[in-house]
Amino acid sequence: MPASMFLTVWLLLCIHLVRAQKQIGATTHPEEAEALNSIFAAWKIRAPRDWNTSGDLCSGVAIADNVTIDDKDYNPLIKCNCDFQNYTICRITAIKVYKMNVVGPIPPQLWTLTYLTNLNLAQNFLKGPLSPAIGKLVRMTFLTFEINALSGPIPKEIGLLKELKSLGIGLNNFSGSIPAEIGNCEKLLNIYLSNSGLRGEIPSSFARLINLENAAITDLDITGQIPEFIGKWTKLKILKILGTDLSGPIPSSFSNLTSLNELNLGDISNGSSSLEFIKDMKSLNILVLRNSNLTGTIPSNFGEYLNLTQVDLSFNKLHGPIPASLFKLNQLTYLFLGNNTLSGSLPTQKSQTLTNIDVSYNNLAGSLPSWVSLPNLNLNLVANNFALESLDKRVLPGLKCLQNNFPCNRGKGIYSDFSIKCGGPQIRSLTGEVFEREDEDLGSASFFVNDVNRWATSSVGLYAGRINNMWAINSLEGEFFQTARHSSSSLRYYGLGLENGGYTVKLQFAEIETLGSKLWKGLGRRRFDIYVQGRLVEKDIDIRRLDDDTTVRPVQREYKAHVSENYLEIHLFWAGRGTFDIPALGTCGPLISTISAKPGITKQLCATNHNQRKSLGLVLL
Repeated sequence: MPASMFLTVWLLLCIHLVRAQKQIGATTHPEEAEALNSIFAAWKIRAPRDWNTSGDLCSGVAIADNVTIDDKDYNPLIKCNCDFQNYTICRITAIKVYKMNVVGPIPPQLWTLTYLTNLNLAQNFLKGPLSPAIGKLVRMTFLTFEINALSGPIPKEIGLLKELKSLGIGLNNFSGSIPAEIGNCEKLLNIYLSNSGLRGEIPSSFARLINLENAAITDLDITGQIPEFIGKWTKLKILKILGTDLSGPIPSSFSNLTSLNELNLGDISNGSSSLEFIKDMKSLNILVLRNSNLTGTIPSNFGEYLNLTQVDLSFNKLHGPIPASLFKLNQLTYLFLGNNTLSGSLPTQKSQTLTNIDVSYNNLAGSLPSWVSLPNLNLNLVANNFALESLDKRVLPGLKCLQNNFPCNRGKGIYSDFSIKCGGPQIRSLTGEVFEREDEDLGSASFFVNDVNRWATSSVGLYAGRINNMWAINSLEGEFFQTARHSSSSLRYYGLGLENGGYTVKLQFAEIETLGSKLWKGLGRRRFDIYVQGRLVEKDIDIRRLDDDTTVRPVQREYKAHVSENYLEIHLFWAGRGTFDIPALGTCGPLISTISAKPGITKQLCATNHNQRKSLGLVLL
C-alpha cells in the first residue's frame, strides 16, 4: 500500500475512533427525545433495549454504523447523527415504524423532528390528515406513508421537501387532486401514488421530474390524456399506469423510455395506439400493455427483446399473425395474447422456458403444433378456429366444445340449467340443489370442461408472480363460502348445450382473503367487472360490503340473460382497479363462490333457504 494511501486510511480511522468516543457521552436533543417519546406513547409502542441501551434514545444500534434504518432485524428503529455541538448532542435523522399495525392519527410532535431524512410509517392503520407542518421536514429524502388509512388532501407544503428522492403515499383514503407542488421535488427517483384516493389530472409540473426511475400510478380516478411529458422521464426503470380514467393514445414520446425494465400500461380508454413506440425498449423484462386499445400488428422483431420474461398484450385489437420469434425467446415464461383478432396458426416451435400461454378469443386456425401435448404447460386456446379432428382426446380435453360458436350440443339444446361450486368440491344445498365441483388447478392460463359438456370455465391471470387461483377459509360455517375461485385477470364460466330462451343467472361471492379490520391487511380493495352474454352488468363491484367488517359476509347478484345459440357466458374481468398486494401479492382480480343459471325468473336463492341466509348474513343486492 502506498504511504499516502496508508496515511489517509490511518487518519480516517483516527477520526472514526474520536467520533465514537465522543458519541459515547452524547445525548439526544432533549426536545427531540420528548417528541419521540410522545409519538411512541400515542402509538403504544416503546423503544427496544437494543437501541436504548443507556436510557438515552440515541444509543446502541441507533448510532451503530453497521445498522441501517432498513435493517429487517430492528423494528421500530431510529437512527441518529451525533455530529452536533462538539459531538455532545444527537439529532434523530430516521424513524421506522413499519408493519406494526399502529392505529390512530399522526401525532403533531412528528413534524418538529426537522432533522429527519428518512421516515417509514408504511403498513399500519394511521388515520386522519397529513398536517401542512410536513413542510418543515426540508431535509427529508425518503418518505413513505403507504398502506394506511390517512385521509384529507395532500398538503401543498409537501412541495417544500426538495431533497426528496422517494415519496410513497399510495393505498390511503386521501381526497382532492395531486398537488402540483410535488413537481418542485426535482430530485425524486421514486413516486408511488397508487390507490391513494387522489383525483384530477397529472399536474403539468411533473414534467420536471426527469430523474424518476420508478413511478406507480394505478387505481386512481385521474382523467385527461396520458401526458406527453412522461416521455421526458428517460431514466425510468419501472412505469405502471393501470386502472385510471386516462385516455389514449399512448404518446409517441414514450419511445424515449429506452431504460425501462418494466412497462405496465392498461385500461386506457379511447385513442388507439400501435406498438411502434416500444421498438427501442430492448432492456424490457416485463411488458404488459393489457386492455390498452392497441391496434395494428405485433412487430416481427420480438426476437431482439432478449430479456423479456413476461409479455401481456391481451384485451386489445391487434390483428395479423403471431411472430414465431416471440415463441422462441429464451427468457420468456408468460405470454398472454388473448382477446385480440390475431389470425394464422400457432408457431411450430417454442422455447423450453415458455410454459404459460394464452391465445384465447382470437381468430387462430390450423392444426395445433406438437408442443401443446408437453407436460407442465399452462395453455388456453378457447374461442378460436383450430382444426382439432386429429387431436388426441387425452390432450386438451373438451377444447372442441370451446372453439368459436361453442359447437357442442347446438340446436335444440339438452340442458336447461347448471350450478357450479366455484373453486371447491361438489356440495348440496338445504333445498337439495347440487352444485357441481369445480376445483381443477387452472394455473395462469387454462380451461376445464365438465365430463358431460354441460358447463366449462376458462381462467387467465398472473400478477406479481402469483398464479394460485383457488382460495379457502376455515373460519366460516357456511360451506358454500369456505372456498372460491380466483383469477388475477379474466375468469369466464360457460353454460353449454342449453335450451334457448330466458335465464336467471345468480352469482354468490364472499371476500375470504381481504377482511376488514384495524390491521393493515384489512386495507386491501377488490374491484372487478361482470359481463353476462357480453353485456357489462356490473362495474367495479366490491364484494366486501363494509370496510371495517371482520367477518365474511356473502353477497349475491342476480341478472337476466337470453340464450339464443345454446350457450351462456359469464365473464369476471379485472380492469386494473383495487389493490394487488394486500394482504399478499396477486390478491387482485375476481373472486367467486357459486354460479347457477335457471330458465325464466326465479325468486328462490340458489344456495340457501331463508334460515340459512339469515345465519350467513347473505345479502341480496
